[in-house]
Amino acid sequence: MNIYSDFHGRVATLLQNIIVNGRLPADLDLARFVVEPPRDPAHGDLSVNAAMVYAKEAKAHFANPRQLATELAMSLADDPDVDQAEVAGPGFLNIRVKPQVFAQILDAVLTQGGRFGAVTAGTAEKIDVEYVSANPTGPMHVGHGRGAVFGDALASLLAFAGGDVTREYYINDAGAQVDVLARSAYLRYREALGETITIPEGLYPGDYLKPIGEALAKEHGRALLDEPEAVWLPQVRAAAIAGMMEMIRADLAALHIVHDVFFSERSLTQGGRDEIASAIDELRAADLVYVGRLPAPKGQPSEDWEDREQELFKSTSFGDDVDRPLKKSDGSYTYFAADIAYHKTKIDRGFRNLIDVWGADHGGYVKRMQAAVTALSGGKASLDVKLCQLVKLMRNGEPVKMSKRSGDFVTLRDVVDEVGVDAVRFMMLFRKNDAPLEFDLAKVIEQSKDNPVFYVQYAHARGKSALRQGQAAFADADLSPAALAQANFGLLTDAGEIGLIKLLAQYSRVVEAAANAHEPHRVAFYLHDLASELHGHWTRGKDQPQLRFVNEDYRDLSIARLALVLAVTVVLASGLAILGVSAPDEMR
Repeated sequence: MNIYSDFHGRVATLLQNIIVNGRLPADLDLARFVVEPPRDPAHGDLSVNAAMVYAKEAKAHFANPRQLATELAMSLADDPDVDQAEVAGPGFLNIRVKPQVFAQILDAVLTQGGRFGAVTAGTAEKIDVEYVSANPTGPMHVGHGRGAVFGDALASLLAFAGGDVTREYYINDAGAQVDVLARSAYLRYREALGETITIPEGLYPGDYLKPIGEALAKEHGRALLDEPEAVWLPQVRAAAIAGMMEMIRADLAALHIVHDVFFSERSLTQGGRDEIASAIDELRAADLVYVGRLPAPKGQPSEDWEDREQELFKSTSFGDDVDRPLKKSDGSYTYFAADIAYHKTKIDRGFRNLIDVWGADHGGYVKRMQAAVTALSGGKASLDVKLCQLVKLMRNGEPVKMSKRSGDFVTLRDVVDEVGVDAVRFMMLFRKNDAPLEFDLAKVIEQSKDNPVFYVQYAHARGKSALRQGQAAFADADLSPAALAQANFGLLTDAGEIGLIKLLAQYSRVVEAAANAHEPHRVAFYLHDLASELHGHWTRGKDQPQLRFVNEDYRDLSIARLALVLAVTVVLASGLAILGVSAPDEMR
């Protein structure tokens, strides 16, 4: 049940009647106005801006927006669910609903359970969410972790909102960095055979390559020592990539992240085919590739720029700043060319809604990739790129030192092992993805209201505690969701109780808005608000016994309140599940 979309439909019907009467244009876009919670709860339960939005279109028949809003208010007065509809300011429409609507909300939560707020109608849109895609050259660091958690939560959010979501990881296993990885692993192979090695600058120094070196020594003995690099490098590279991906999968699994697809960049040019050439040929056939010379960039030098004739993609035709090279001076493809081919495979697999999650350092790459997707799909597919800012790892306000395992950074696995999955996931999502994040290892495990993940989980545990107290007090009562849905909700008249119900009503709207904006942090913010409302009401109950959730002298009222508590725990657990965070019944 989404009362905001419900009342949007009711107001749209009233506007349609005015259109039929010829007092509003026939082509009026009835999706433009919004129904939302008023900023000040004293103004009612719902706020409608339709009269303000359509002021220009209505001026031929309405002197001002207030006049249109007044007509809508008069019509809503006949609605059986409306207690009052009044015009405020220049033309806003504020609506107070009758108590039966609040009862319907609680009934919907208790009846639908964990599916309350989910979208189940219609054909699910195919959505590809590509996230993490870290180079297979070492363990994941906390920066990777932020993108991993964000992408995973976004995928869960979109699935909850009705999408047919594929979670994808792009393995960058075709660049020069994997040859560097192979040479680094080869040194560890020699070390495993008893040599004393020195790792030169430019190779990967971390201890994580030691197991790969040992595995190579066990498989090949000393045989690779007698081979030239051209022979041993492909073998060591394949083993090193496989070992790195096994480690990355394990790091992701520690965060409860599992991808549906692992797509290899190297596969684009294997098996006798060249998907990169094919993608470029397709763009060339559409007259989107030409041979030309790029002007020298202004200001900072660009790694893309070379003063030569070269093949260029007309990315400026799709909003990019300059056209983009497709081949390097040595004839090999640019990274961008490979990325074009990779994204073409997504389009060929039937995806029209593409989402990539990248690090903030790739911000300059967004326009060209969006241009390529638009060009390849003829404008039928869209690419939204979500950039995740850096994570600054702290402990009691002090920067955390590097990990020996990685060689030069703190690994994600170290952080998860220290503070737990829930703290990592929730705190990575309790800030907008494009804002820098300070992650304090000490603060995220504090059991205090200043720790958001504890605060929200504690609200769920408190609710479960109240339900256990209720069962103890009313041993013969059926406190199942189905039974509690039959409680007398008309007894819930306290402002705190109504406030909780109003917040529950917002959940569907929050999910929809968060999914449309690709912003899972909105769910985290909402859960914190709901937890705060529950904690506040709980505290008031300590000082005012008549407000306590369980009072043996008032059985019917207590059961109605327990129904409300159960509804709150259902929504808290649902939102936490979207974020990939547990909802404990007890805090330990």
